[in-house]
Amino acid sequence: MTQTTVEDELVEESGPILIGQLEKFGVSAADIKKLQEAGLHTVESVAYTPKKGLLAIKGISETKADKLLTEASKMVNMGFTTAMDIHQRRQELISITTGSSDLDKVLGGGIETGSITEIFGEFRTGKSQICHTLAVTCQLPVDMGGGEGKCLYIDTEGTFRPSRVLSVAQRYGLNGEETLDNIAYARAYNTDHQIALLVQASAMMAESRFSLLIVDSAMALYRTDFSGRGELAARQMHLGKFMRNLQKLADEFGIAVVITNQVVAQVDGAASMFNPDPKKPAGGNIIAHASCTRLYLRKARGENRICKVYDSPALAENEGTFAILEDGIGNAVD
Repeated sequence: MTQTTVEDELVEESGPILIGQLEKFGVSAADIKKLQEAGLHTVESVAYTPKKGLLAIKGISETKADKLLTEASKMVNMGFTTAMDIHQRRQELISITTGSSDLDKVLGGGIETGSITEIFGEFRTGKSQICHTLAVTCQLPVDMGGGEGKCLYIDTEGTFRPSRVLSVAQRYGLNGEETLDNIAYARAYNTDHQIALLVQASAMMAESRFSLLIVDSAMALYRTDFSGRGELAARQMHLGKFMRNLQKLADEFGIAVVITNQVVAQVDGAASMFNPDPKKPAGGNIIAHASCTRLYLRKARGENRICKVYDSPALAENEGTFAILEDGIGNAVD
């Protein structure tokens, strides 16, 4: 078999191309191991990494970096394509149900795979409850609004409760133990640890099928690890790297990424005179630009909550009501 036909075959395969395939093109097993230790487990991840990122890996020389990028770009389409191709590809994207058909309608079908969805709001608005429900619905078959994959859950505030997952699993007729086994959970203790967990995440995604990655909450540790204006630039650079790594995982593995975020009060008096709700998501422009769809939750009467599409490239500015029920997220109750 000639080199070009091997490449053609690899390009036609659906899903990410595992990094081991680079051995066919003269990359040594030792070099592949170095790349995996640095968190690069697919050919896509090598192709998407800038040259200086590869040079930062111990044992990768300039010549090796050039070879890696050359071979990876042959296997991964890095050039232009037509808008029609993109349109067809977007038609094939699956959405994961939130558990509420009314909320799914507002979101154009549910939580979109292949991009980052940010959910922000005050405490008790249902951010973690949506995460618990999604951790179950992502395991459902596609025809039931699921993603037929496992869930990876990074918890920064210690709010994950397996008992909530079991209640949602029961509602969908799933085996409770199996549902919990399909959720890979990690507690993040600081911002460096939060980024290191994404390296482990890419290794796990290369081995088995995941459909969802949850970070609840993305900003909590940044607000305590970096304090005051003096550390703001360092915080935003670190946060930017974290969000970039999340987007890379969404691109490489086609998973849905859901992050929750806290709100901060706007203290400039003039703005709040004309703005009846002077709260904005934490993280500033870094999170704003990295998130594809941003959802703002606020309280309504009783168990009901309101979800507003705050920012999205495809969804109209809209809002819908949902409820936090005993068995997860559902339609609003009167």
